[in-house]
Amino acid sequence: MLLFPAIVALGLLAAPAPTPGLPEAPPEELGFDASKLAGVGEAISTAVDEGKIPGAVVIVGRRGKIAHVEAIGRRAVEPEAEPMTRDTVFDMASLTKPVATATSVMVLWERGLIDLDEPITTYLPEFDNHGKGAITVEMLLRHRAGLIPDNPIGDYEHGVDEAWRRIAEIDLVAEPGEGFRYSDVSFQILGRLVERVSGRPLDEFARENVFKPIGMADATFRPLDRGIPADRIAPTEVVDGEMARGEVHDPRSRALGGVAGHAGLFATADDLAIYAQTLLDGGIGPDGKRILAPPTVRAMIDPADTPEGERRGLGWDVATGFSSPRGERFGPLGFGHTGFTGTSIWVDPDTETFVILLTSRLHPGGDQPSPTALRREVATIVASAIVDTPIPSPATAESAEVLCGVDVLAADGFAPLKGKRVGLVTNHTGKTRDGRPTIDALFEAPDVELVALFSPEHGIRGVLDTNVGDDRDEETGLPIYSLYGERRKPAPEQLEGIDALVFDIADIGARFYTYISTMGLVLEAGAEAGIPVLVLDRPNPIGGVEVAGPVRDEDAESFIAFHRLPVRHGMTVGELATLFNAERGVEADLTVVECQGWRRSMTFDETGLLWTNPSPNMRSLTEALLYPGVGLLEATNLATGRGTDTPFERVGAPWIDPKAWATELNAEGLPGVRFVPVRFSPAERQYEGEDCGGVYIIITDWDEFEPIELGIGLAVTLRRLYPDHWEPEAMDRLMTNQAALDAIVSGASVREVRRTWARELRRFLDVRAKYLIYED
Repeated sequence: MLLFPAIVALGLLAAPAPTPGLPEAPPEELGFDASKLAGVGEAISTAVDEGKIPGAVVIVGRRGKIAHVEAIGRRAVEPEAEPMTRDTVFDMASLTKPVATATSVMVLWERGLIDLDEPITTYLPEFDNHGKGAITVEMLLRHRAGLIPDNPIGDYEHGVDEAWRRIAEIDLVAEPGEGFRYSDVSFQILGRLVERVSGRPLDEFARENVFKPIGMADATFRPLDRGIPADRIAPTEVVDGEMARGEVHDPRSRALGGVAGHAGLFATADDLAIYAQTLLDGGIGPDGKRILAPPTVRAMIDPADTPEGERRGLGWDVATGFSSPRGERFGPLGFGHTGFTGTSIWVDPDTETFVILLTSRLHPGGDQPSPTALRREVATIVASAIVDTPIPSPATAESAEVLCGVDVLAADGFAPLKGKRVGLVTNHTGKTRDGRPTIDALFEAPDVELVALFSPEHGIRGVLDTNVGDDRDEETGLPIYSLYGERRKPAPEQLEGIDALVFDIADIGARFYTYISTMGLVLEAGAEAGIPVLVLDRPNPIGGVEVAGPVRDEDAESFIAFHRLPVRHGMTVGELATLFNAERGVEADLTVVECQGWRRSMTFDETGLLWTNPSPNMRSLTEALLYPGVGLLEATNLATGRGTDTPFERVGAPWIDPKAWATELNAEGLPGVRFVPVRFSPAERQYEGEDCGGVYIIITDWDEFEPIELGIGLAVTLRRLYPDHWEPEAMDRLMTNQAALDAIVSGASVREVRRTWARELRRFLDVRAKYLIYED
C-alpha cells in the first residue's frame, strides 16, 4: 500500500455545489488585478509577432471560474492563413500522459483492479525480462522505472504486434527506482496496462471514464474519426509529405494507430480548464459527477519521497527541470505538464488557480524553439496579478538566487557605463534573470547610450548555422556587426565613437565553443583601440570544478582553439577573460562584473536561471554536458546527432552495427554512462537522410560522468571495431593535441590516451588557479 502524507491548505478536496461548466467572471471578482492580468495577452502577442509561435489559446481560471481567456494569432499559417479561435483543437502531445493515461490508471486503482506497488509484470507478464520485473506501476507513473526515453522508431516498421513485442524486450538503462528519467516508453506501457486490465482500448476507456463524465466535449484520440472537422484542428508540421492536421504528431503514437499512453490525445483549452478545475474540486466535474475520489487526487499530485530536482507525482510534474509552466511565483504544491507540440498546463492549489497555454509551435516548419520562456512568463504574470492572498514561496526558491553580471550591473544603476557610448557584444543568451534581453536593458538604461551591436557565431538570435552577415536590429534600429562572417574581430572603423565595449554571451564550458574565442578577439580589439571592456559574467553551465581533456598544442591556435586550454576548462567567461588578458599579454582595460550566488560546484540546473539554447543544436543541459566529449569526434565521419531531435545524445554511421558498438562501449565501464543501440536518420550534415546504426547515450550518474572519458571511449572503440571505416585523423581539428590523436590511432586504451595529456593538464591547473573568482 502507498502511504501519502497529509497535504495541508489545499483547499481542493471540498466538493463545491455543482455548476454547469466553467462560467466566466471579471478578474477583480476572482481576486486578480485586471491590468496586470492583461499582460498575459501582451506576452503572447509579442511571441506571435516575433514569429516564435503562430498563435495560442490561453485560459486562466480561479475558484471555479474563468478570469481570462484569449485566442491570439493564427491557428494555421500554411497552406492558408486561418485565425486562432477559442474552440481550436490541439494535439496535446505529452499532456496525454497525465490527463488520459495516469487518470485512467488511477480510476482503475480506485476500483481495486491495479495495485501501484505491484510489479508491472503482474499485469503484463511479457515484460518479465532484462530485470524489468522490479518495475512497479508507481515507478512508471513517476518516470523512475530505469527505462530509455524512446525506443528506436525502427521498432515500429513491422506492424503494431511486432512493435509491442520489441517494446516488451527493451532493456533497462538504470536500476528501477534509482532516479528520474523522463520516458515515453513508461507511459506507453501504462497505456497498455489500462487496456489489459480494463479490457478496452485506452481511448475508449478514457472517453467513458474521464472525458465524458465531466464534460470534456472535444477531448479524444483520433479526432477525425470522432467527427471533429479538420479545419478546427491546429496543424503541426509536414509529415510524410502532408501537413499533419488531426493526425498525431508523435511518430511512435502514429505507428500504433494514434492511440498510445504517451501521446495521441487532442483537446481544447476549455476541455483542459474543466479537467483542471475537476482536480481542484477533489475529482468532481462541473455538473457534479465524480471521476476520482479526493484521496486519489491527493495521491496523483503528491511527489512522496522523490528527491529534490526529481519531484514527480503520479503522472504529474511537481518540481523538476520540466517545471517551466510554474513560473517564478506559484507555490510548491503546484503541479502541471508540458507537451512537445507546445501545450502546457499548471495548477496551483494554494491559490486555487490554473493556467492553460496551448500553442502549435511546430507549425508550419517544426523548427521553432520550445515556448519554455513564454510558459514561464505567462505563469509569472498570472501569479503576480493575484492580489487577494499572499503568494507562497515557490519550490524554485530552494535553488540558489544566482545573479548574472548583467543583473549585478543593473542593480548598480549601470554605474560603470554612465555617460558612455557603448558597443554590446551579445546574442539571445544575453538576458537578465527575468528574461529581459541585455540589449533592451542597456538601450533603456539612463545616461547610457547604446550605439552598436556585435554578434557571434549563430547570429544575434542564435539560430544560424552558417556565416553571418551584418544587419540592423529591428527593435532598436542599431547596426549589428557580425563577428562570424568576413571578420571575426571588431574593425577599427566599427569602434569609432565607442567609449566602452560590453560582452554578455553564455558559454557552454568547452574549448571549441566559439563564443569564448569571440571574447578573446574583442579583448584584443578593445586594447588596440584603447577602449575599456566590461565582461558581464555568467555561470559555467556544466560546472566550475571539473577540468579535463587534452590541452591544445602550442602551434594549433585557431578560432575553435583560441588559447591553450583543455577541452573542459571549468571556468566562467569572466575568469577566462582575465586569463586571456594576462596570459596572452593583451593588457586590455578589463572589468569583470561578477555573478552573485554562484559556486563552482553548481551546474545550471541549480542556479534557478532560465535555460536558453545557446546555439541551435545545444538544446538541454544534458546535451551541454555531453558536448565536450561527443564534440571531439564531430570533424570525423561520424554523425553526432545533429539533424535529430537529440543532438549529441546519439552518434552513429551507416557502417556501424549498433548492438556490437553498444556492447563494446558498455564493456568499457565508463563512469556514469550507459549506451543503448539505436538506428536513426539525420536530417542534416553527414549522412543526411541515410540510415545510421549507433548508440543512444544515457547519463546515469551526473556526479561520476566525465564527458572527455566518453569522447575517448567512443574513439577507441570505433578504432577497435571499425579500423577500415572510421577516419580518426580529422579528430585533430577539435582535439588539437597530436600525442592524444597518435595514441588513439595506434589502438591505445582510454587510460593510455588520457596519460598523453596528464602533464600539460597539471600545468594548466596551476595557471588557472590564479584567475579563479568563485569559491567551491
